[in-house]
Amino acid sequence: MRRAALAVGHFEGIEQVATQQLFYRTAVPVSFQRHKDWSVKTGDSYAFAAEVNSVPVTAIEFAQAAAEYPVVFAGNEESVFPAIILGVRENENLHVTQEGQWRGKYVPAFVRRYPFVFSQDAEGKTFTLHIDETFSGCNQAGRGEKLFDSDGAQTQYLRTVLGFLQDYQGRFLRTRAYCDRLLQLKLLQPMQAQFTLGGGEQRSLSGFMVVDRQKLKSLPQDVLADMLAKDELECTFLHLASLRHFQDMLELFQPKQETIGVEPAAPPVAPAPAVAEAVPAAVH
Repeated sequence: MRRAALAVGHFEGIEQVATQQLFYRTAVPVSFQRHKDWSVKTGDSYAFAAEVNSVPVTAIEFAQAAAEYPVVFAGNEESVFPAIILGVRENENLHVTQEGQWRGKYVPAFVRRYPFVFSQDAEGKTFTLHIDETFSGCNQAGRGEKLFDSDGAQTQYLRTVLGFLQDYQGRFLRTRAYCDRLLQLKLLQPMQAQFTLGGGEQRSLSGFMVVDRQKLKSLPQDVLADMLAKDELECTFLHLASLRHFQDMLELFQPKQETIGVEPAAPPVAPAPAVAEAVPAAVH
């Protein structure tokens, strides 16, 4: 069986450019001195995300993301963050075509904000906007939206980018509070997804956690009521319902496989046809 692990980078506190991997390569602070003649053309291609098998999502995205992708939790027993699974192999995104188009209807905010990202200072009080200069849409030929005008002032486009990232950071912090609650209640359990492909080839994907249904059901009524009031219970149900999309991922394999093997099974996390199932992961 071929095995792969979820790769979502590091998400401890506010994101740090130094530790953030995924598709960011050369993120530098945005400044008039360096970028006065720079423009950015986005939306033409998502090829930059073609080699990531997952990306983080904030809690407010669950409703849209859970309609198309498996939403899981990546991290460890001390710190987790939600992520959507996009591929079975470590360097594979089944939702980006060879032409660089995104297959799904919903594109996560983490992807949409690229090539921009915030970093913070050591004290966590000052945020700096960075741009990944390796992004193919960055140019000095006037294609797309300019970052600064001739007087050195921020353009409306750059101010919109700043607003979007500021809003994202707020959603990021609120999502961390939700994740902390799941950890405090010990609701998460390690899981792995198993896929049976054409010709009997088997693959597994590990490195993520899901909510334990039985532990959720056993929570005291006052805790459940508090989670309901804070929309945390809704997020949890959306997460659990999204696990059925492990099966959908096999349909994206079909053009690459002669046949898709189907075997009956009863996944313990979410009901789904058994060519793709979620099973408890071994804890070492």
